[in-house]
Amino acid sequence: MTVEGDLVVDRGRFRLDAALRVEPGEVVALLGPNGAGKTTALRALAGLVPLTGGHLRVGGDTWDEPPGVFVAPEHRPIGVVFQDYLLFAHLSALDNVAFGLRARGAPKAEARARAGAWLERVGLADLAGSRPRALSGGQAQRVALARALASDPRLLLLDEPLAALDAGTRVHVRAELHRHLRAFGGHTLLVTHDPLDAMVLADRIVVIEDGRVAQEGTPADVARRPRTAYVADLVGLNLYRARAEGTTATLADGSALVTAAPADGAVHLAFPPSAVSLHIDRPSGSPRNVWPVTVAGIEQHAHSVRVRLDGRPPVLADVTPATVADLRIAPGQALWAAVKATEVRPYRA
Repeated sequence: MTVEGDLVVDRGRFRLDAALRVEPGEVVALLGPNGAGKTTALRALAGLVPLTGGHLRVGGDTWDEPPGVFVAPEHRPIGVVFQDYLLFAHLSALDNVAFGLRARGAPKAEARARAGAWLERVGLADLAGSRPRALSGGQAQRVALARALASDPRLLLLDEPLAALDAGTRVHVRAELHRHLRAFGGHTLLVTHDPLDAMVLADRIVVIEDGRVAQEGTPADVARRPRTAYVADLVGLNLYRARAEGTTATLADGSALVTAAPADGAVHLAFPPSAVSLHIDRPSGSPRNVWPVTVAGIEQHAHSVRVRLDGRPPVLADVTPATVADLRIAPGQALWAAVKATEVRPYRA
């Protein structure tokens, strides 16, 4: 049973037009910048936003196909974990989890028994009587997940489920969420703007930009072969479009980069900022790409310093603080950038 949709939603000047598929047991992450259409897609799957075109089918059932078919949210077998969790403040953790079951007609005793079993599965049995205000962010997230899974949904929707957590809690909860998603046999769609959440939790990533699918593939494929500047920035790669002829690839600005692997036709070229070395004088030695650049900006980046450089082509370089000190790197400074041909990876555009 496949979740398959051609999701078309018109909202004023914005238009979502995205094709999605989720296979049984698969976790698909919708990744994209703010305003790209991720949450609109999730709300369309949930039935909170009706489609204005296209269709949504789950197995042999049509959930939405305008103008004649629309299944209301309460009649869709879905579970949703919202970004703010939306737990009922006046209910205990147990009754929060039982709420969805009760709403679907389960007797109170049965609903509470199943809710208790789910709280035990997520490691919160001892907090069954606690109200949301007494729970930590990570505990509230697990209660929301238990509530979503307790009703045996065919489709689980996660809307930025880790965004409200602090960095330390996020690491632990991400690992817990990964374990629970592996055990879920239904279909899961995760909406996130965090590339690490997508890379760790998803089997497949769908990148949405400006309401359309810009790229999709496994986490490894997306990370290694970005196809837009947004994705390249997320995964920390320099990315260029070029036309290759053998081991020479010519960019749109007329500059060229040499690659170790030959290619022909339209290609993307990618290499990490860590592959870029900076020099006061033009370097010589092993075959490499060398071109003049001007420092446009400097910022701390994890344990290195990221230097943004204008040139043909412009490039990002990650260097050590010691290199910054040795070269006295400062905005406006003229330098030489160098990248070995073996570091430049071409792939078909």
